[in-house]
Amino acid sequence: MESGYFSEWLKSYRTYLRMRNYSDRTLDSYEQVIKHFAFYVWLRRHTEVTKLVFYWKDLEKARLDTGVDVNLVMITDFLSFLSSMRTYKPKTFHRVISTLSSFYRFLYTQGAVVANPMVGIERPRIKQQEVKYLKHSQVLQLIDSIPDERDKLIVRTIYATGVRVSELCNINIEDIDFEEHTIRIRGKGDKIRIVFVDDDTLAAIRKFIGNQIMGPLFAGQQGKNISPRAIQHIFRHYAPVGITPHKIRHSYASELYRRSKNLRVVQENLGHTSIKTTEIYLHTDVDERRQVYQQFFPLSGTVEKPPNV
Repeated sequence: MESGYFSEWLKSYRTYLRMRNYSDRTLDSYEQVIKHFAFYVWLRRHTEVTKLVFYWKDLEKARLDTGVDVNLVMITDFLSFLSSMRTYKPKTFHRVISTLSSFYRFLYTQGAVVANPMVGIERPRIKQQEVKYLKHSQVLQLIDSIPDERDKLIVRTIYATGVRVSELCNINIEDIDFEEHTIRIRGKGDKIRIVFVDDDTLAAIRKFIGNQIMGPLFAGQQGKNISPRAIQHIFRHYAPVGITPHKIRHSYASELYRRSKNLRVVQENLGHTSIKTTEIYLHTDVDERRQVYQQFFPLSGTVEKPPNV
């Protein structure tokens, strides 16, 4: 069977992903992984193994004119090669494996390969990291410290709604329903969800936009929607080192779960496709665990002894 070259199928795969509403950023990330793998395959088929590292340093000369049909050994050799370079973390390996798995599922359904070589590839374990976030009072303190009204409102809106930076940038005034206290958000994969907004934040938004009824909520250059880079700059200017928009999103999720104990609502508000992504917030409620410990563990000194003890 004629499998075709990576250069041919990469274009078709990108079109396929675009039809499924993947963002340009995701498309670029997937394409980069596949190009790296294609270059590795080309090198293995056209050069000596001992020269891999030498040629790998010049990816500008990457060749894609080699067949996509590979076996499991080629996949495992590629992953071993990446590991030997000592520049790939477990999360990066997850992304590489996920991308290649998706690519070869696509090729298999298109009849380009007789078998999916990614079947049976195990993903490396990622050490669970504690979610770091600011407490409610700390977020309010950060917001109050910002003198610029627009920048203050940007940070407050992220905390009030839990939206991603890219989602915040794309909010238009017509997306806001002041009567229902909601904002219509276009999330990953162009999925639409509704987030809720408190009275004070809505009042600040109404004051900020004045008589405008359409257009970007936060405008950047040439009147277009503000860019994520501009928001990152705001945080670097006002926030303590290490405090990012994503950590403010964590603060929103952690506070909402801590007070509600409703993980499903947190999931939907954040726009998580899988609730497993949201489950990281199950481990953030230290206050609740402290209360249970003090109430029930006998060595805590505050537990009432049960009868007949």
